[in-house]
Amino acid sequence: MRREQKENLIRRLFCLFSLLSILFLLGIVIVLFKEGLPIFRKISLARFLSGKLWYPTYEPPDFGILPLLLGSLWVTLGALIIAVPLGIASAIYISEAAQPKIKTFIKPIIELLAGIPSVVYGFFGMVIVAPLVQKVFGLPVGLNAFTASILLGIMAIPTITSISEDAISAVPKSFKEASYALGANKWETTIRVTVPAAAGGISTAVILGMGRAIGETMTVLMVAGGAAVIPHSFFRPVRTMTATIAAEMGETVVGGDHYHALFAIAIVLFLMTLTFNIVADLLAQRFRRRLR
Repeated sequence: MRREQKENLIRRLFCLFSLLSILFLLGIVIVLFKEGLPIFRKISLARFLSGKLWYPTYEPPDFGILPLLLGSLWVTLGALIIAVPLGIASAIYISEAAQPKIKTFIKPIIELLAGIPSVVYGFFGMVIVAPLVQKVFGLPVGLNAFTASILLGIMAIPTITSISEDAISAVPKSFKEASYALGANKWETTIRVTVPAAAGGISTAVILGMGRAIGETMTVLMVAGGAAVIPHSFFRPVRTMTATIAAEMGETVVGGDHYHALFAIAIVLFLMTLTFNIVADLLAQRFRRRLR
């Protein structure tokens, strides 16, 4: 086979894989909406989103997902409070201050955190973090939003650090040289020139880290406490949308209202994640245009 024929074959093969990925995504979206939309024949969208009670097996059932929605946002906010400072500070150190040998050692170690299965984080949280949080703060139970936020924050750090470090490293040297020429030292150049120039990429990293936290299932199922109530404190048990789907899908009757309601929760989650990804993509495009 000639070289040109081989290249054509490889190109068509990769094109086929790309089309299959798009077809799989379309299939998932179609099934999601097909199974989720029927619940809105029984309950309005506004009542579904703003209802304060989630009792799908009661008679009559309540399908308000506001506690689940707030639980997800509550835990995600806590995770970002932990992950954003640590992730961005790590990225600045790796990109601007670390020696090359230390950089080649630290960055892969941080990225290894992303490869640990979420069930391992959940088990670590149940056995180590939750009892510690309960003892330190004198709480009746350690499985709550605070514990879940700590673990989700640790899980989001690799995403924020890796993408932020790439963005900071991509800032043109001419920016730094111009700052040095004006008499600024390295620290002033980093804080006032390099980091602001990489702000678009850092924002993308934070949004993708947010998507990582809000979409996590197993860890929050194990350590968040599982209470479907509106959260009023980080130290109260909560239940997220992902944990609800994972916990209840196996107990529902296929085709029933509860079944359709869980798919409707998945639609809400899908739209939220899609919005985060679109915003991250727009920020990344703006970042690339800014550096040209």
